[in-house]
Amino acid sequence: MTTNTYIDTSVQKGGIPGFSGCVEHTSALTQLLHEARINKKNLTIVWLDLANAYGSIPHQLIQEALQHYHVPEHARSLIRSYYSNIHLRFSCKSFTTSWISLEKGIVTGCSISVILFVMGMNMILRAGERETRGPLTNAGIRLPANRGFMDDLTITTETHIQARWILKALDETVTWARMVFKPKKSRCLVVKKGKVTTQFKLFIQGEEIPSLVDNPIKCLGKWFDSTLSDKSSKGRIRQQLEEGLRRIDRAELPGKFKSWIYQHGLLPRLVWPLMVNEIPVSLVEQLEQAVSKHIRRWLGLPPSFSSIGLYGRCTKLQMPLTSLVEEYKVAKARLFLTLRDSADQKISKAGIEIRTGRKWSASKAVEQAKSSLHHQVIVGATNKGREGLGHGQQPRWEKADSEERRSMVQQEIRRSEDTHRSARSVQMGQQGCWSRWNLPERKLTWSELWQYEPLQLSFLLRSVYDLLPTPTNLERWKLSDDPSCPLCNQRGTLAHVLSSCPVALSQGRYRWRHDQVLRVLADILEQERRKERQINTKGPGYINFVREGQKAKGSQNTSLLQEARHWEMKVDLQQKLVFPDVVQTNLRPDIVIWSTAPKKMILLELTVPWEERTDEANERKRSKYQELADMCRERGYTTWIFPVEVGCRGFPAQSVWKALGALGIKGSARKSSVRALGKAAERASSWLWLRRNETTWKPSQTSSD
Repeated sequence: MTTNTYIDTSVQKGGIPGFSGCVEHTSALTQLLHEARINKKNLTIVWLDLANAYGSIPHQLIQEALQHYHVPEHARSLIRSYYSNIHLRFSCKSFTTSWISLEKGIVTGCSISVILFVMGMNMILRAGERETRGPLTNAGIRLPANRGFMDDLTITTETHIQARWILKALDETVTWARMVFKPKKSRCLVVKKGKVTTQFKLFIQGEEIPSLVDNPIKCLGKWFDSTLSDKSSKGRIRQQLEEGLRRIDRAELPGKFKSWIYQHGLLPRLVWPLMVNEIPVSLVEQLEQAVSKHIRRWLGLPPSFSSIGLYGRCTKLQMPLTSLVEEYKVAKARLFLTLRDSADQKISKAGIEIRTGRKWSASKAVEQAKSSLHHQVIVGATNKGREGLGHGQQPRWEKADSEERRSMVQQEIRRSEDTHRSARSVQMGQQGCWSRWNLPERKLTWSELWQYEPLQLSFLLRSVYDLLPTPTNLERWKLSDDPSCPLCNQRGTLAHVLSSCPVALSQGRYRWRHDQVLRVLADILEQERRKERQINTKGPGYINFVREGQKAKGSQNTSLLQEARHWEMKVDLQQKLVFPDVVQTNLRPDIVIWSTAPKKMILLELTVPWEERTDEANERKRSKYQELADMCRERGYTTWIFPVEVGCRGFPAQSVWKALGALGIKGSARKSSVRALGKAAERASSWLWLRRNETTWKPSQTSSD
């Protein structure tokens, strides 16, 4: 059918692969209405509704369509046999009818039924093609007078007289096919010199078609009314959002579950109307403010919490939430690319505009994204850190097909939004302090959020963006006159409370938190130490050259623990570690792993510092134990030093990842281990925060969980 061009895809797009029929039909109608209103043109549109189209299409019409489109006889015979043997009967309490042969309707769920229905509907649509031409756009493209998407029929002409000709032809054809229109659900709109008029009446099958003036209609997911614009759609979208948030808010669920319902329930329902309607970005920003207000309340966050922390993908702590403005911009860019690259030339060349207000333009955003992608082609693939050549390759613009290019443009627009967020965060002195961290980012997933208690999640988010009620913040918010720490009378910033208070240090609070993280690290290493492994007797490893077209051989898991068969381990919990009888020293590394026979020793020193001071802590601890390592080497021990840092708010440094990998912990085990270490530091800091105002500290009274 499509190969022989029996179906005009400018007219019928339902069930035809490769066409976004709903988007193209609604966008074409919107453009015609806009041009008629702005340029004072004449336009007539009729929306027709067939009564139970899928259940009432006659089998005889399908047979006529099969013959009309030259389907081979053996295929027609097979389909005829298939449909002639469909029977049904009805049962009730008192009796059951006999089997009744069906002579109309298609089979729900049958893969061929959609094709047969489109063939039958195409016979009806073709009846009105020869009556008149369709309207002419400002770009000089004449759109078809008849347009259908499955059973949704739309007539677009320049005058109401032309519409009457088409209605008469459709009336005769549908009556011949023994099908029925539903005039009460149909609508008509007559525009005379840019103004809507009800002077002219249109009829179908002897009944008047109601005017659109007092009866708006929803066609293919978009509302049309007599304003010839989308002004009323703005109110509908706002009402839909407010009602959705209100219903979610009334649910007796924890806030994190309400956030999930918004992300996976309400947000997808908003994207479609935002895409097909002419909504300015300024209105979407207002809607996002309302959404952010509810999410902050659900998650126990203050009103001053920045939306960057909720939706950012450039931040160190990333939430599984999506910005409504970002989704709107991506949807508009996708709509622009869909229309511009449509296989239907009457759509791609019709000059359909995507109007998004003065503040942001979809067409300009797409061009900027394309320019950025072209620039990336010139620059080439760049690697970060210790990434090898060819790591993380992405499709190149010049080699990508249309679908891949569309996806690349959308991803580039998302990246551009994150760039703007990052630029804003740098200008925020307090809530943008995370931009100075030299730490890996942390992505919270929904499965992780389910495990958080509400107060614990609130502590994590507020601590990362420095919005906890510290003495300095209370003074800044005009809620207190004293910015001093209650323990030492120094300035009570969050950094001071969690990592720099001398009284808390002398009382052993920070040591207790350190031991909580150390206990988790020791358990991870103890499990790895007990594993059976082969001793590595090979020499130094080399990277083999991989020729073009060949595949690299999978690398084997290497570990320092493969240097010996038997290892011993000591952990400095509660300051009770005694260094092995190798050298005499007063230093006590947090973890010592050694093997006597081959003389191998691994030293690990854990620090739980303020996130901005992780590099400083690494250098300090490395220099502190360098002399001890040299003394061990003088005794013939091959010694490795691994200073590892886990930020006090739950952000492990890259040194943790490197140390675990060197000890043979790879893949998902390493990810879960790093996550467990961060969780331990975060929970311990949360406990210290809750007891920040207590002048006494007894570790025996605290929880070790």
